[in-house]
This record gives sequence, C-alpha cells and structure tokens, in this order.
Amino acid sequence: MRSVFSSTKKMIQAGLLTLSLFGMASYVQAVDASATAKTDVLWFGQAGFRIKTPEGKMILIDPWITEGPKTPLIYKNDLSAIGPIDVLLVTHAHVDHLGDAPTVAKTNNIKLYGPADMVTPLITLGILPAELGHRFNKSGQVTPAPGIKVTAVHADHSSLLVWKNPATNKPEAHPAGEPVGYIIELENGFKIWHMGDTGLFSDMKFISEHYRPDLVMVPIGGNFTMGPADAAYALRTWIKPKMVIPMHYNSNPMTKGTLAEFQEAMKGSSIKIVPMTEGQTVQF
Repeated sequence: MRSVFSSTKKMIQAGLLTLSLFGMASYVQAVDASATAKTDVLWFGQAGFRIKTPEGKMILIDPWITEGPKTPLIYKNDLSAIGPIDVLLVTHAHVDHLGDAPTVAKTNNIKLYGPADMVTPLITLGILPAELGHRFNKSGQVTPAPGIKVTAVHADHSSLLVWKNPATNKPEAHPAGEPVGYIIELENGFKIWHMGDTGLFSDMKFISEHYRPDLVMVPIGGNFTMGPADAAYALRTWIKPKMVIPMHYNSNPMTKGTLAEFQEAMKGSSIKIVPMTEGQTVQF
C-alpha cells in the first residue's frame, strides 16, 4: 500500500512540476512577445499617420487623405484601403487635419476623439453623430482602446471649421476651439508625441520632461507652423527625444520648409531623424 501511495505522490508531483514549467514557459513567451512586438507607422502626408500598435490596434491621426495632394493613390482613391481603424484622433479643425475623420468615424462606427470645442460644432452641424464624438481637452487623458493611453497637450496654433451649408451651398466658418497635440502611449509603454500644428512655446520642455516621449512627430513646413530652424531649436534645446519624424511639409506651396533644411539645422545632434515619404511605413 505504501508503495502505491509513494508512486501516486510522485506522479502528482511530476504533474504539478510539468504544469508549473508549462505555465512559466507560457509566461516567458508572453513576455518575449511583448518585448519584441513592433510599432508600425504609415505616413499619408501632411500630419496624417496610421499607427499599428504592438498588439495590432490601428490608430489614425489627422486623416487628410482623399483630398491630400501627396496622398498615395491607393488611399486617395479608396478610403477603405486604410483598413479597419480602432482609434481616431484629430488635433484641430483645419481641413488638412480634420479631413476624412467624420467619414472614418461613421464607416468604422468608432468615436472621433478631439478638442471639446471642435467636436461640439461637428455634432451640432450634423457632420458627426453625437454618439461618435468624444470631447476632451489639454491634460485630459483618455483610454480609447485597451492598453492605449492618449493625453491632449498644448499646441500653439488656431482652429476653425469651414463647413459647406447644404441649405445655401455656401461655405461657413465656425469657431472650433483650441488645437492640441497628443501624447500616445502604446501597450508596451512606447510613447509618441504627435505635436499637431504648432509654433514654438517654452512649455515644450515641460511636456517632454513630464511625459518623456520616445518618438516626436514635428511640423517643419513654416508659415502655419514651426519651420526647420524653429523645429530643430525646440528638439535640440527643450524636447531632446530619441527619434523624430518631420511632418507637415511638402504638401502646400505656402509651407516651404524642406527636409534638407531640417536635417542641416539638426546637424551635430544625437537625435535620430526618421525621414519618411508619403505612403511609406517605418517600424519602431
């Protein structure tokens, strides 16, 4: 009898050990998968990006796609080619940022996240159904999808909604609150600062020190935003991120700042510049 109990005890211990090792292996695999998961960033042009997160969620920012002069034709001619979207962010109401966002919200049945006083006129004018608008503002943090945190931060710019009234067939200008930038934290802790449209302001230093972004998307075109020299000054003096993607240039003849000018202004800096062409995807 004793030998039977001894044998049974050994079998149970072996089974528990196997389960323990299996559980540990599964945990290690999960940790390894999280550690090695990548973030894909696709640039549509101007300030429009699609971010594929390490867990496969799709974040769309400032989608000026169908009317964007530098948008690749595959997306320009077929908005559905951008794929299913999980999170939709708009920094302000100017057409080259709001763009196709209301259409994307309705097509995907997702909320459009944006500055409170921009979302309100979109709803009251009938451009966006009320249930598809989410109003928040600077220093407000939202969780638009599991594992994704988005915080609105200051941007030094303006915001105006130009809407064609179907009753009169004439364009109308509507106040649309204040613009914002976004700190986007992904599931693995990787942080992206999409600056939106902005000029220089000294609290860029505070935002960087407080949120510590890994990657910054910075406008360099000039006229409406920082030009190459101002963008380089902000990055080198105040922000000091690991990596930067220049944006908001090459789409409008009034925004004459160039990538070459920006690269020249950044010479000697350890910040990695990630230049992109419209339609290109880079991985982080």
